[in-house]
Amino acid sequence: EMLRSLVGSEMCIRDRYPDGTSGSTGRMDLRDQIKAVKQINESAPERQWSPWSIFVSVTGGESVRYYISDLHFFHEALLTKMDCRGFADCDAMHEYMIRRWNEKVRPQDEVVILGDVSMERGKKTSEILDRLQGKLYLIVGNHDNYLSDRRFDPSRFEWIRPYAELHDNGRKVVLSHYPICCYNGQYRRDKEGNPKTYMLYGHVHDTRDERLIDHFIKEAEQTVYTGPGSGQLRHIPCQMINCFCMFSDYTPLTLDEWIETDRERRRAT
Repeated sequence: EMLRSLVGSEMCIRDRYPDGTSGSTGRMDLRDQIKAVKQINESAPERQWSPWSIFVSVTGGESVRYYISDLHFFHEALLTKMDCRGFADCDAMHEYMIRRWNEKVRPQDEVVILGDVSMERGKKTSEILDRLQGKLYLIVGNHDNYLSDRRFDPSRFEWIRPYAELHDNGRKVVLSHYPICCYNGQYRRDKEGNPKTYMLYGHVHDTRDERLIDHFIKEAEQTVYTGPGSGQLRHIPCQMINCFCMFSDYTPLTLDEWIETDRERRRAT
């Protein structure tokens, strides 16, 4: 009851994919979760809660939608090059990634993977995916070659697409493995002026290409244009979020969690 009085009892809403199938997304903003956690921890210091434990306690059996990109299972080179993931070997990396995933994702939850799941062929990739909880959806990346292997079981994914546009808690989410700098719905805002569309991507990891995208976002947000109809001067919205798995310590995140994670990461740089 204490939790419900702080964060509200209706935190999940039903949503629909473009093909009419149903899904659900969390209504609670991450900042509200953190605020609620602080209030609880101040009143009950003997039991320290995390934002995620609050969220699960209230949502109960409802499903939650998460996003993540560029897992690169079986990609040994990334242990010491480019990503420099730092694991002793791929087995150690796999066990850590699977544990982080299953600590958060429940069987009824939905996870959209924005490409580059595995560098292995079909059978071993299927074995890894079978260890991950949740209903999986795939946006195809340039390293998802296992899809053409007849030993791969595609039924593990609810759908497989090169691109998708979904609705998440009243907002449009544009999904692509590759970053799209000028995306559909980019200029749309709600009555309060908040962005109504977010572009979630992967592919570039944490490389010089991501630095170029960071630069583009800053330039776009500093660019002024005249709003149609109102004639008011506005800054171009650019809600591009890199869902690279290392940015979330290999944990799938909700849209609101990615918005907060992206905001903190860019603030730090």
